[in-house]
Amino acid sequence: MTVITSRPTTVQSADGTRIAVFVSGHGRPLIVVPGTTSDHTTWSPLSALLDGTVSVHAVDRRGRGASGDHPAYTIDKEYADVAAVVDAAAATWGGPVDVLGHSFGGTIAFGAALRTDNIRRLVLYEGWPVPNTEDRTVDSDVTQTLDCLLLEGRPEEMLETLYRDIVHLTEAEIAAVRSSAAWPARVAAAPTVPRELRAFSETAFDPAQAARISVPVMLIVGEDSPADAQADPEIAAGALPDARGTILAKQAHMAHIADPQGFATVLLSFLAERG
Repeated sequence: MTVITSRPTTVQSADGTRIAVFVSGHGRPLIVVPGTTSDHTTWSPLSALLDGTVSVHAVDRRGRGASGDHPAYTIDKEYADVAAVVDAAAATWGGPVDVLGHSFGGTIAFGAALRTDNIRRLVLYEGWPVPNTEDRTVDSDVTQTLDCLLLEGRPEEMLETLYRDIVHLTEAEIAAVRSSAAWPARVAAAPTVPRELRAFSETAFDPAQAARISVPVMLIVGEDSPADAQADPEIAAGALPDARGTILAKQAHMAHIADPQGFATVLLSFLAERG
């Protein structure tokens, strides 16, 4: 049975912010970096499938869950957060650890990989700096709608608008997210959405930076995801020294929720590779 810590361990980031990490399972640490609106609870179904193979270290990113925050937000602070979590886990494990980042969390994991030498393998699921920033540029009418819904105290409607108009989830996928146990945590994290959308749209892919990430990288996209969500994985893979792409058949942006068993199979196969 997966044992999840009742209280998180905490890691102090470079700016003094305390980052909460929830640990479950046994084995080499796998640092999980959730995307926008998500916290560690989003990954509980997948974590339960990985017990006995890896030790999942699911992060509450700054501004959500049990983690702290800082009034001056930059994406660089999030890079430092994840690098600090990686280094702490590696020190306890006694060697490099693996990292999985999803959506905006993948972009953060990509940036963190440039700040630490303690990553063994990196998995990015529809999350890395985009070669074409227009793919992440949100129409001003949509952002104004999101801001208004937040100001009016309607965070659930704001999230549905985000998923429908920006993430391009289907109505069935939105319903699945709403019905999940992690929904209250997503609602609580809603105020962090605007700053992350701005950071996402301003973070462009730099081939020179990618060339510095020498560890094996798996870039995952859903077969049914729109092109802007897939974010040109062939361009990213071409710049990374050791990368391969994986397409999840009949899946989109939320395969870890829609098909956790299938996602776990793909993930564990990559993590188990030699070299």
